Amino acid sequence: MPAAERPPTIDPVAAARWEARAPAHSPWLHGEVARRMEERLQWIRREPMTWAHWEAVRGGIDVQSKIVARYPRSHCYVVEPQPARARAAREALARPWWRRFGSAPFDVGPVPDGAVQMLWANMALHLSGDPEALLARWHRALAVDGFVMFSCLGPDTLRELRALYARLGWPPPAHEFTDMHDWGDMLVHGGFAEPVMDMERITLTFETPERLIAELRGLGANLHRERFAALRGRGWHARLRQAIDEHLRAVDARLALTFEIIYGHAFKPAPRTKMSEQSSVSLADMRSMLHRGRGA
Repeated sequence: MPAAERPPTIDPVAAARWEARAPAHSPWLHGEVARRMEERLQWIRREPMTWAHWEAVRGGIDVQSKIVARYPRSHCYVVEPQPARARAAREALARPWWRRFGSAPFDVGPVPDGAVQMLWANMALHLSGDPEALLARWHRALAVDGFVMFSCLGPDTLRELRALYARLGWPPPAHEFTDMHDWGDMLVHGGFAEPVMDMERITLTFETPERLIAELRGLGANLHRERFAALRGRGWHARLRQAIDEHLRAVDARLALTFEIIYGHAFKPAPRTKMSEQSSVSLADMRSMLHRGRGA
């Protein structure tokens, strides 16, 4: 994919570094979004016999049990490209031998092309340096008539912190997040059909600046190309904490941050029959068509 088609504010090197080094646990927000997204499965009547849990450890692995309860006969591929998170997934999903009978099987590893009827990807897409390539991987993994179910952060995320950084003349605190309508266009461009997109805003509150900063560190990294290029000193961190304490207080005296959550799903349609760009007509058929035309 040409570089111009990738997210213009995401540094792909920083995105790859975060993908390799992200902690092997799920932030609270990811788990909450996974719970809300699982409730949306009630509106989809197709029951997958095989499904994929994409980057389950970061995306809220606790939702695995809810999906298994909904689809108890379905086989699951747990996709974790990083070895440390793959080990964490195996440990989290391990069960005592007496509880394994009757539970749905799972494999921790890559998904064969066309192998799954549902691909579940929670809170991963907005951190990709090449989201169209990621959508293409999801498309290959799905069987015809299978569907992708995903969530990600939207453009209103961290609007309070962005305004604070702009007021102080600092580079942005995070890269720009893609609008849900643009995700819908990318899904169609990537070969998906009938995309359905919606969003909600969740406000998280914190008692102290330290707790707020710790939560943001767990959620991800600043992937902006124009982020501050060097390390920050203690003085800058003290100023940041003070600015957060002064400007992000809500009416209940707690610190507040907005997160826009985008939900989407789309189906993989049967491939269209490709028409030949060239066709041939015999000379006899051409004369016959011309004769009929004159007669008409």
